[in-house]
Amino acid sequence: MPKRVNKAIELLADDLPVFYTGSHTGAELNYDAGRAMANTWADYINVGMEHGSFDLSGLDSFMRGLADSGPTNSGHQTPAVIVELPVDGISADVIRANGWQMRQLLARGVHGLLLCHAESPEAVKAFVEACRYPFQTIGVGTQLDVGRRGSAGQGSAAPIWGISVDKYLDVADPWPLNPSGELLLGLKFENKRALANVEITAQVPGIAFAEWGPGDMSMSFGYKNPPNPRPQELEDARNRVAAACKATGIAFLESASPDTIEASIDAGVRITGGGEEAARIGRAYAGRTMPV
Repeated sequence: MPKRVNKAIELLADDLPVFYTGSHTGAELNYDAGRAMANTWADYINVGMEHGSFDLSGLDSFMRGLADSGPTNSGHQTPAVIVELPVDGISADVIRANGWQMRQLLARGVHGLLLCHAESPEAVKAFVEACRYPFQTIGVGTQLDVGRRGSAGQGSAAPIWGISVDKYLDVADPWPLNPSGELLLGLKFENKRALANVEITAQVPGIAFAEWGPGDMSMSFGYKNPPNPRPQELEDARNRVAAACKATGIAFLESASPDTIEASIDAGVRITGGGEEAARIGRAYAGRTMPV
């Protein structure tokens, strides 16, 4: 029996690797696609809306398809679903002006959000606040102020999670800030501006994972595409983000292949999109017993 609503959080809480599927664009969002993905090999499904269509109606149908086909082989109501946000983390004002995106997506029943171009700690603080209900007090009085998420979305999200509305209100809060929380919030430190603040921004309470975004980071350093082999300046950028994640105790996300997944796990990577074969090898290597 699962211990939590969010399968990815359940694994990360035990320091076990998490494997996701889904790209930055082109997600098929409809009811039948949700039913088809309900027993995916992946621990969570990434829905790319930074560059993909901001299709709320399609996402709503997709989430209902997932839920109507549950539970999964691991016993969870659905795989976790994380959406890449269209808004960039430029400033607190930009995030607050686009807080409607977070409200709408969370009301569809998704399990987490990924903020791209997380350039400032103030923006990330506003991001966390936008995802929290005002009555949640954990962390308030430190770096966080009162949450800004409004009432009503819980009625549509709770059935997707397979729990009561009252229970949803209790647990729809960022983990690990709230140990009982089931929302997984992540960041992309993927340009020079974000890199300059990474050690401070990574300390904002409420963030569970982060990545360094090699494609955008490469462009920020003047490369049209990620160069191979990776030049030292990009290797340094990658290592700086990884070190900031380690120092603050948040999970580091980085792609791996079947050939590199074991070394990746040994190096501390805990979330990867390396594909089904890499997941099979990685699960066995890590000693994971949770069914797919």
